[in-house]
Amino acid sequence: MKFRVSAKRLGVTAAVFAAGILFTFLFNAGLAYTNTTEFCTSCHSMQWNKAEWEDSMHYSNYSGVRVGCADCHVPKQFFPKMYAKVMAYKDVLHEILGTIDTQEKFEARRWEMANRVWAKMKATDSRECRNCHSWEAMALDEQDKVARKKHGRARDEGKTCIDCHKGVAHELPDKPEDVQ
Repeated sequence: MKFRVSAKRLGVTAAVFAAGILFTFLFNAGLAYTNTTEFCTSCHSMQWNKAEWEDSMHYSNYSGVRVGCADCHVPKQFFPKMYAKVMAYKDVLHEILGTIDTQEKFEARRWEMANRVWAKMKATDSRECRNCHSWEAMALDEQDKVARKKHGRARDEGKTCIDCHKGVAHELPDKPEDVQ
């Protein structure tokens, strides 16, 4: 029995294959572009976050390592990354709708937005922080006495980075008076 493939079928198969490669390339390029700090801070409402980040240790430090927006806010694993990208749409939407387009409006919602990020970080054991900071890699004996004690206790108690390091890259929001 001979297997014959028509020229038309071969052409369709080649076109579908080429389209798949093109889609994959464009999809990955789009993900990479939307993970850049330049893209993240291109919205008007992110300029205040950018200024805070530029004043933080995550921007300028003795080691010369600079952490960008995606390093803290976008997981590296595919499915958590896709979920984060979908959830980020609401921030873009609020920018477009004008609910966070001025510093006053942004500050009014900052407590709520920060708490969402902190809850996510707590739920994932500060997954994005641990891409750079892990208990195994920490040289506690090289830290000052206070840091060594606090990090040792945090590790032993099962705490996660965000339990102690809120406000490390952005200013802490003011807690509303009506929140306990």
